[in-house]
Amino acid sequence: MRFAFCGRVSTEDHQDPEASRLWQLNRAQALISSTGGTIVDEYFDIGHSRALPWKRRPRASALLTALANPDRGFGAVVIGEPQRAFYGSQFGNTFPLFVHYGVPLWVPEVGGPIDPDNEAHDLIMSVFGGMSKGERNRIKVRVHSAMSALALMEGRYLGGRPPYGYRLKDLGPHPHPAKAADGKRLYGLEPDPTTAPVVTRIFTDYLKGLGLFAVAERLTRDTIPCPSAHDRTRNPHRSGVAWSKSAVRAILTNPRYTGRNVWNRQHKHETLADIEDVTLGYATTMRWNSQDKWIVSKKIVHTPLVSDDTFARAQSILATRNRTGPAHGVKRTRNSYVLRGLIKHAACMRKMQGHWAHEEAYYRCRYAQEYALANNVSHPRNVYLRESWVLDPLDAWLTTVFKPHRLDDTIDAMAASTTPKHHTEADAARAKIADCDAKLATHRAALEAGADPTVVTQWIAETQAHRARAAAELGRTVTAQGGRMTREDIAELVRAAGELTEVIRQADPADKAEIYKQLGLRLTYDSGKHKVLVEIDLNQHSLGSRGLPVGVRGGT
Repeated sequence: MRFAFCGRVSTEDHQDPEASRLWQLNRAQALISSTGGTIVDEYFDIGHSRALPWKRRPRASALLTALANPDRGFGAVVIGEPQRAFYGSQFGNTFPLFVHYGVPLWVPEVGGPIDPDNEAHDLIMSVFGGMSKGERNRIKVRVHSAMSALALMEGRYLGGRPPYGYRLKDLGPHPHPAKAADGKRLYGLEPDPTTAPVVTRIFTDYLKGLGLFAVAERLTRDTIPCPSAHDRTRNPHRSGVAWSKSAVRAILTNPRYTGRNVWNRQHKHETLADIEDVTLGYATTMRWNSQDKWIVSKKIVHTPLVSDDTFARAQSILATRNRTGPAHGVKRTRNSYVLRGLIKHAACMRKMQGHWAHEEAYYRCRYAQEYALANNVSHPRNVYLRESWVLDPLDAWLTTVFKPHRLDDTIDAMAASTTPKHHTEADAARAKIADCDAKLATHRAALEAGADPTVVTQWIAETQAHRARAAAELGRTVTAQGGRMTREDIAELVRAAGELTEVIRQADPADKAEIYKQLGLRLTYDSGKHKVLVEIDLNQHSLGSRGLPVGVRGGT
């Protein structure tokens, strides 16, 4: 019997991926050795959490796609460690596919293939899924408790970027013997001779009665580099042209300047990736914690830049001047902005913020209200762009760009700058595209046979959107693995974009915003000329952009 091996290792556990792969593979081979079976293919995920469902793990997803292929080259699948493969209810959501395609699933815990009609087998696998979830939760609790204790009692520096005004200091070998044997070092904070005086100056000026903007203005006028300009390698996404009020506020509210270490200012927050399909698992984002959850060391562990009294007085003044609003890092969005995060202002290249006025969506840039004016950048006090001015000409341009008679020229131009290189990981995305093509043919046949046009048209639009997402995923998968796209891959992206533009005008705001993101749209607003430069980057990692200026506020 020919087997495919499936496994997983998470780099968060600080394991050697190759060592983990080998012991899982050896365990799988020992299981099938009595049958004379051989492993002919491997699907091993590296660096992906067990909490991710199989559909969102690249190699596991490729295995699920291969199950549907009659020419897959293997007749069974063997797993070396079920606790690495399945988490929570994942077994119950995945195993039916193996049964459907008639592919046995072998695991050591049952001594062979899982019997779908055996309740004991199902119970065993469910237990292992629960154990896997419990193990992950216990690890999270232990790690969080240990790091909290180290930060609170010892004030140990636990990693991360040193705050402005400090730099890292080598404190010798790591106190953990195993880590010290691996050459790891323990680090702490020491004052940066260049920026530490600036921090002291900010507190002094603020306590003299200057506001945040006035402090930022003076620093910029005196040609003192702001934090992002001081360390460009760590802040390439910021302009660094001037001090901002938010930078001054961040310094004034950071307890580390009193000589104490602070930990747990942020936490990983898990939310459902898709509320309509809970089997897709959770998406992890970083969220700010409220100050009562911060872990501040009890003792001074590095050289303070300000005294406790100075810091307390600054917090008192900030509290009296603060406006009532959401907590730090919390965004309140009540209105829909289709172009959220896609528009930049040409004068400062900052993203324009959503602003709702007169029952319409606008995008605004208030550079002069946030950054010091002493940088001599010519910028209006407020810049506004109405969303409706952009959407109509934008949709018209997209429809023109992807007209059928222009597709071949576009594909040829994009393919000329890339060399083909195939990757197995892209097969799953290609299979999804082929499945969508088959569905589209079925839907169109149903339409020709007299089915309800309204219902079938909705089916076609949904399938076209799924196909476009699969094509975009194909591009991300290929480039993420260091490869270049074939002409066929590029054609899928371009044609998918063309299909998306057919449904843009009828899409609701949320769907339209997602379509724009899938197309890789970037917009730059030149307020002086009332022009928006629209760029589309179908493959945002390796393919060239195509752009065209689109006039706004006049329909030109």
